Amino acid sequence: MRNRRQRLLAVLCACLLLLSGVGAGAASAAGAPTTADDTETNAAPQVQQTDEADNGTDGLPVEPPTRAHPGYEYIERENDTEAKIELGKQLYLDPRISQTGTISCNTCHNVMDPGGHDGRPTAMGVHGQTGPVNSPTVWNSGFHHTQFWDGRADTLAEQAQGPLVADVEMGMPDTGAVLERLRSMDGYVEAYQEVYGDQADVENPEDIITLERTVDAIAAYERTLVTPNSPYDQYVQGDADALSEQQLDGMETFEELGCTSCHSGPMFSGQWDEPESGNGVYQPNPTYPNNEQCSEYVDEYGLMENPGRMGVTDDSADQYLYKVPTLRNVEYTAPYTHTGNVRTLEEMIRLMGACQLNEDLSDEEVQDIRAFLTSLSGEHPEQEMPMLPGPSGESVIPADSGVNPSETGGQATEMQEAESTEMQDTEMQDDGSGGIIEDTPGFTMGLTVVALAVALATALIARTRRFE
Repeated sequence: MRNRRQRLLAVLCACLLLLSGVGAGAASAAGAPTTADDTETNAAPQVQQTDEADNGTDGLPVEPPTRAHPGYEYIERENDTEAKIELGKQLYLDPRISQTGTISCNTCHNVMDPGGHDGRPTAMGVHGQTGPVNSPTVWNSGFHHTQFWDGRADTLAEQAQGPLVADVEMGMPDTGAVLERLRSMDGYVEAYQEVYGDQADVENPEDIITLERTVDAIAAYERTLVTPNSPYDQYVQGDADALSEQQLDGMETFEELGCTSCHSGPMFSGQWDEPESGNGVYQPNPTYPNNEQCSEYVDEYGLMENPGRMGVTDDSADQYLYKVPTLRNVEYTAPYTHTGNVRTLEEMIRLMGACQLNEDLSDEEVQDIRAFLTSLSGEHPEQEMPMLPGPSGESVIPADSGVNPSETGGQATEMQEAESTEMQDTEMQDDGSGGIIEDTPGFTMGLTVVALAVALATALIARTRRFE
């Protein structure tokens, strides 16, 4: 597995071809990325510069592709005090700032889960409504240049504003309604005063509790959600035994195939230096839609049903472009890709080989790469559920908060309508022996016929007796 001269030669040839796309790659890095074209001529991925590994790697059996995780200190901000982080944590975990009082930031980006997400194909918000794309992991999100799959937010604070008022997420009518709820709870007023009291009139809740401070606190907490000291990090820092032979083979294969052209840097996302800069790193998915295997994946997983970054920029050149996701803790973040339809890591590796590298990967290559990717799972910071501030003498959730939007003139989602139909068509009946049988439309019709027959017979008997 170590001596891959033929593969290396192929990669060198590919690199020569990629040189013709350097100009387009530079434009992409500057904010005008190339798109997934139906032809393979212009579909070469943007080559990201791979930063050098930490010093002290000369004695390692295989040269690592990048440095170790830089840790929380790299993104920590001077004014991210313990009090602000704790306030941000309360806000992050509080479902009462959603319209129904049921959805928090943590609902979709679960810090009690090693994947830092909800494990669903797409997130479910208030009233069971679902969004269009898979929820990204919150772990290490503070290292990203932009947020969301389409990069529509530059910073963590800006990202936190969107879900609050999104009708398929937390569903608040406007940000003013969010602030009104927070201001109604004395505990939050006191917490904001402690953190931001030197910046405003502490006697007036409307002055101390603002949207800017709310998302600032949430962002401060999210920056602490880092996962360093993975086996890969230990290896880069000089522990030659931290990775298994298969993981080392996978790391070589990962590099030789060209995976690091997109998944570079210590976050394996192409973005980490100058975090929250707004200079997003995007790639088309798929890059090779005409690859025979990729075309099957496109149909099976709906890869080209979402416009990608074009939905933000309204530029056709950005169609099907998405932010390069981190591979940190990727073994825990299934289901995969922006559609959330790929169920296993092995399948995702095959999909990336076909659609992004134009390669039909062997079973051995898939298993080796999978083994390497598991080495990127780090140590999660301990999380304890905080006590949330209580309401000030009355409920902060309106009595009609549980009303479905379809009952108030809104539109139910297709999934809601399908689930409603399924519930109507499929009822649970007692089978008479303590078990449960599933009722079907045919079974229901049969019961109806029997009931009508019995009713008719009863009526005839009664009529006969009347004439006797």
